[in-house]
Amino acid sequence: MSSVSATTIGLKATRDGYGDALVELGELHDNIVVLDADLSGSTKTNGFKKKYPERFFNVGVAEQNLVGHAAGLALSGLVPFASSFAMFLSGRAWEIVRNSIAYPFLNVKLVASHGGITVGEDGASHQCIEDFAIMRVIPEMTVICPSDYEETKQVIHAIYEYKGPVYVRVGRPNLPILDRKDYKFQIGKAEIRKEGTIATIISCGIMTIEAEKATKILEEKGISVSHLNMATIKPLDKDALLKEAKKTGLFVVCEEHNIIGGLGSAISEFISETYPIPILKVGMKDEFGKSGTWQELMQYFHMTDKDIVLAVEKGLELKK
Repeated sequence: MSSVSATTIGLKATRDGYGDALVELGELHDNIVVLDADLSGSTKTNGFKKKYPERFFNVGVAEQNLVGHAAGLALSGLVPFASSFAMFLSGRAWEIVRNSIAYPFLNVKLVASHGGITVGEDGASHQCIEDFAIMRVIPEMTVICPSDYEETKQVIHAIYEYKGPVYVRVGRPNLPILDRKDYKFQIGKAEIRKEGTIATIISCGIMTIEAEKATKILEEKGISVSHLNMATIKPLDKDALLKEAKKTGLFVVCEEHNIIGGLGSAISEFISETYPIPILKVGMKDEFGKSGTWQELMQYFHMTDKDIVLAVEKGLELKK
């Protein structure tokens, strides 16, 4: 199966994948417009701005207006991509997202950067760990969190083709690019990174990188685990989940998000009604972040490969 490795491209952030994909799409489709809330350097929409200035709109530090403008442009037949930090796009603008985009089912793509604790030194006020929860609870909203640069590019191309509201979270840190062959992202489909027999690790975002490392440690211990990269948080790949539940009987869900309301909760909701098994969660345990390097914070909040290994081992004890 695939393994973690930095390709010849090197380390890149998922937000860079977003920015590069926007430029590619701008060349292919003249109906794409991009909006930002005065953060284009950080969200990486600045590449599109430079190449297609007539299709770029900076609304200033006004996230509710950002979303409202995007709704209007969608009603005009354009495909708007609106970006800001996750804390502001999912939080400050939530009511406008619900009532002006999701309720009328408008074709608006919300792409939020700086999600999770890996925002790092900016601290807890900017480390959004609630966005999966508050976005997936909105009816008709699709929620996605890609794992690396290349998957992010595929996600952005895929959501352009999809008609309807989408929320995508991308991140700040430069990460390894996963070794993938013949992979094609599809909304609502999990990527099977590894097949095993006694436990299943399910991850999204940066935690997919940590999960890859964890599977290697577990293999060395003689523990056979499956690994699913579940970039689409809503809708879930229910077929893949049910198959793995019946096969391994144990899930460890890993996400850079509060363990309340995110991917782990979504999976628990489905599995509890179809094929109940133990589900352990590796993520933020109902606490705010802190200021520090993103690597320090991943260790401090027990969200590393070693913590995933410990969760699997704990789950195996529960199975006994």
